[in-house]
Parts: sequence; C-alpha cells; structure tokens
Amino acid sequence: MPTASASTSLGEIDIDKELRLPHDVAPSTTDTENVNPGLSDDMDAPIPPDGGSKAWTQVFGSFFLFFASWGFVNSFGVYQNYYATEHLKGVPASNISWIGSIQAFLLMFVGVLTGPLYDKGYFRYLACTGCFLVVLGIMMTSISTTYWQVLLSQGFCIGLGTGFLFVPSVAVITGYFTMKRSFAVGLGSTGGSVGGIVYSVAFRSMVDTIGFGWATRILGFMTMVLLIGSISIMKPLQYPAGPRSLFLPSAFKQLSYTFTAVALMITFMGLYIPYFHIQGYAAEYIGLNKGLSYQLLTIMNIASIFGRTIPSIVADKLGPINIMIPSAFGTAVMGFSWIGMKSAPSTIVFAILYGFLSGTVVSLPPTTIASMGGKQSEVGTRLGMAFTFAATGLLTGNPVAGTLIDIPNGKFRGAQVLCGVS
Repeated sequence: MPTASASTSLGEIDIDKELRLPHDVAPSTTDTENVNPGLSDDMDAPIPPDGGSKAWTQVFGSFFLFFASWGFVNSFGVYQNYYATEHLKGVPASNISWIGSIQAFLLMFVGVLTGPLYDKGYFRYLACTGCFLVVLGIMMTSISTTYWQVLLSQGFCIGLGTGFLFVPSVAVITGYFTMKRSFAVGLGSTGGSVGGIVYSVAFRSMVDTIGFGWATRILGFMTMVLLIGSISIMKPLQYPAGPRSLFLPSAFKQLSYTFTAVALMITFMGLYIPYFHIQGYAAEYIGLNKGLSYQLLTIMNIASIFGRTIPSIVADKLGPINIMIPSAFGTAVMGFSWIGMKSAPSTIVFAILYGFLSGTVVSLPPTTIASMGGKQSEVGTRLGMAFTFAATGLLTGNPVAGTLIDIPNGKFRGAQVLCGVS
C-alpha cells in the first residue's frame, strides 16, 4: 500500500497516520475526500492484533468449528466401509460415496452464501444455524435405515450445517492475524484432523457394542456441546458497515485468484479419495485385518495435524502459495505411488506421507486467498467464491472413484490414477 511522504501537502492524507488514529475519531473532511474509495473500508477497520489472548481464543474456538465440520469429512472413510459391509450392505460403493461427497461439497459450496453474510456481521446467526443443522443431521442419521435416509441426513443436512460453519471459522482468524496468519489458520484447521480421529475412533469403538444408532447419537451430543462452547467465546473484529455482494466479479480480474480457484477445483477432485477408500483397499486387496485397516484412516489424520501446522510456519515467511504448490504436487505423486503399495508397511508409509501433504493442501488455501489482496471486509466473499470451485471438485471426484472401484476386475487402479492426475 503506497503511503504519502512525511511532508504531505494540503488535501493529501498520511495513511500511516490515519491507521494509527483511534477508531472512534473520524478523519477530517479534507482527508476523507482524498482517500482512495477502494481502501476506505480497511482504513477505518480495526488493526489486527496479530496475537494476544483474544486473538488466540478465536483460534481455539475455530479449532472446534473445524472439528465439527471437516472432522466429519475426514472420518467418512469409516462410515464408507461400515455402510458397505453392514448398515447399507449391497449398495454400490459409488452410491455410498455420494453421501460423503455431497457433505463435503456443501461444506464448501455454501460458502458462496455464508461469506457475504459473514462480511455483513452475521457470524453469530451463521454459527448457530450451522450448529443446529449439524446436530439435527447427526440425530437423524442415527435413526436412518435406508440409503436415501442416510443421504438426506448425513449428506445434505450435516453438509449444509458444516457449510454454515466453515467460512466463518476461517474468516474470524484472518481478521485477527497478519504476520502469523498462516500458522494461526493452520493451527485452527488441525481441529479437522483431530475431529477425524475422534469421530472415527469413537464410532468404531462404540458401534459393535451399543449399535449404530446410539453410537451416532453420542457423537451428536458431543458435537453439540463443543459447538455451543466454541460459538460462545468467538467474536469477530467488526468492520465498517457498507454494501456487500454475494459475488465479486472484480476478483476474477486478478489472474492469480482465478488460477488458484481453478487449481483448487482440480486438486480437491482427487484429494479425498484415499480418505474415503483406503480402508476398503487395505482390507480387500492387501488382506489386512479389520483393526489395522481401520487404523490407516487414523494414521492419515494424525499425519495431517503436522501437515497443517509445520508448513504453515514456513508459509508465513515464504508465502502460502509457495508452500501450497509443491504440497499439491506431492499429493499427486503419492496418488500414483499408491498403485504400488501392496503390503502393510508400504501402505502405512503412504498413509503418513499422504496425510501430511494433504493436510498442508487443505489448510493453506484460506491464507493463500487472503494474501492476494482485496479488502479485509470482503475476505468472506472471496473465500466463499474460491471454495465453490473446490466444492465442485469434491462433489465429482469421490463418486467417480467409487464407480471405477465398482468396475468388475478394475480393483482400485482407476481410483488411484484419478487421485494422481488431480
């Protein structure tokens, strides 16, 4: 941002001086007449503290919003396998994949609506709506017995609820941090990995003893408590009121933003294929026992925690896009290498490496987009539009992979290739 010289002439403005003004003191009429209109919102906005107890409290609260949203996506593999072998036995793998894919799609796609609403100051309404829909979806899933019932409750209802939570959980953090933004978002996003671990392990440990219904309901009660607690402690920095739009066409005039949005769509098309299908692959084609097959998803989520935090520290120094690109390339390489994993040790190594790299790819898009410029008061809208592209990839990739797996004698080769090329 260019600043005026130390000796400004009459009618010019010293932007550095104005940024230091108390927020309840308005600049003079002469000054405001000469401010660039495109910058005026951010000039009046509170300066991000980049730390402090209040800022880190938002990261803590965001952790549990990620826990309840991405945690379900990251744990869907355990449901995919359970539905295929028990609850929805006989339903094709591609059909079951639609449940998780629609859930993940709505998580990101709803951002095109929640982003602008967040920018308007409706964080509390969005978070409470998301909490209600997620808990309702879990409870309805617990009493679902047919494919269409599970699709509506777990796919659509939980998906809509997590969509109301996701963009606000990211946007709150970006408002409080600048120099430490990537690390803060990465730390908050580890909630998605921890949630994936907790949901999958808890479901597996309970379903054989108390049944599908009560195992799912207990997860619902736990989610409700965590969401209510996190919403109660989160408070976004308030930005000046002004006109907001559901869509910012001007953002796509920036080539870096457009290329990033398209790249997210392609990358997310194959990114979650291992999360959905690695358990079935390990059990059916490697011959691992049920216990070890289940542990692979947990291993991936544990590795993802480190992938979301360690590279984020480096990203604050080198730039998030410079870390995200090689990480995305790494997931593609690992997708192709998955074809050669024919033993338990090699598959475990794959789970660790892929979990780490995919964790980086998932955690850095928000800070990558936020670092591309634009007003902080529009960050929710810009995030929502970009995530809509990613949502399209999530919606199509996993069902296509499931269809390829269903092909007689096709095994997992087609799904593994799709994971690699995208």
